[in-house]
Amino acid sequence: MIDEVFGSDPWWVVAIKTVLLFVVLVVLTLFIIWFERRVVARMQHRIGPNVHGPFGLLQSLADGVKLALKEDVIPTAADKVVYVIAPVLSVIPAFMAFAVIPFGPVVSLPFSDVETPLQLTDLPVAVLYILAVASIGVYGIVLAGWSSGSTYALLGGLRSSAQVISYEVAMGLALVAVFMYAGSMSTSQIVSAQAEDMWFALPLLPSFVIYMIAMVGETNRAPFDLAEAEGELVGGFHTEYSSLKFALFFLAEYINMVVVSALATTLFLGGWRAPWPISLWEGANEGYVPVLWFLGKLMAFIFFFVWLRGTLPRMRYDQFMKLGWKVLIPVALAWTVAVGVVRQLRLSGGVDARTALIVGGVAVAVLVVLSFWPEGRHEEPEVDAEPFDAFAGGYPVPPMPGQGLPLEAAQMTVPSRATPLDPGTPDDRAEETRG
Repeated sequence: MIDEVFGSDPWWVVAIKTVLLFVVLVVLTLFIIWFERRVVARMQHRIGPNVHGPFGLLQSLADGVKLALKEDVIPTAADKVVYVIAPVLSVIPAFMAFAVIPFGPVVSLPFSDVETPLQLTDLPVAVLYILAVASIGVYGIVLAGWSSGSTYALLGGLRSSAQVISYEVAMGLALVAVFMYAGSMSTSQIVSAQAEDMWFALPLLPSFVIYMIAMVGETNRAPFDLAEAEGELVGGFHTEYSSLKFALFFLAEYINMVVVSALATTLFLGGWRAPWPISLWEGANEGYVPVLWFLGKLMAFIFFFVWLRGTLPRMRYDQFMKLGWKVLIPVALAWTVAVGVVRQLRLSGGVDARTALIVGGVAVAVLVVLSFWPEGRHEEPEVDAEPFDAFAGGYPVPPMPGQGLPLEAAQMTVPSRATPLDPGTPDDRAEETRG
């Protein structure tokens, strides 16, 4: 079915689709930046951008021009080649991921007799293509942190790599249930499968929730923006970047938000198909009208990103890793096994699918409760009597549990403002006066 619809477009149709996709993503990024600032301003009882253009709509364009005209500074200690390539390597995969996202059905192009789907291309493993391309973008962040020659940037890059590895596992496991339910990894066929049954967000609610949490961690957005935590790492991986290079990282972050939101719309909310009861209208899923339903669902996920940023504080890094490895991944594994069993029982007719899904949902809920169950207090290890030498290896390191600080450091006290300093002997004061 994919070969019949895709791969037969003339070259000029492919070129038009590519240019339109690029223009739409750039314009959508400018709009989302304005939208985020306006929504957060309303949440915090502020005005937000309202000077440049009507309702401040041209504020994002003004910020882009400002970044383009800023001085481009390259640190002396930076690896210049990698430093320049890193932002490009981060933004290109974000654009590439949109190649397999369907915006609508097969339509007729105006002023011609050509019929083409509102999608650049499709693959039998289209969702895996998106995951693979999106994972390449993290290389740009890691290389940016490494090539900057800054400790804070390096720490931000390392955090980002650990973050993507942790939450991409949970995201992939959440999507396995969709593949089993739809019987395909093609984005267009997954949308068609939801038209025959129901939106997968309803029967696969745990997968939907896990994906929504994982997509926030995958895109380095608050409250999971540990890779660029300004309170700890100045600015994270892009601390040493300015001008257009910084703008590319900014563009990549917002396009990645659009990519994961579009993927969630496609896999869980019926894609470009109209919601009920609008779907009862025959023309709701024909022509160019479905693009409106797709964009509406997409903006709902963007609002979810903004809502989280405006309401939740940033997590600690250990809490963030614990959520990924001890909660999301075990729950996703258990739910995937439950969906596989239910799918097999449904095909064989051994048991009612609704009953099996209820049992699986209860099991997953119990697992979630156990994951968030508070851990018992750990007894503090006894401190070793021997003093701990922090510079034994040539570099200062903190003591491990059970190791004590040197006696000199433990006895050292810092005078406060309330403690008067020793005025010294008269000879000392005379020496200072002469100095």
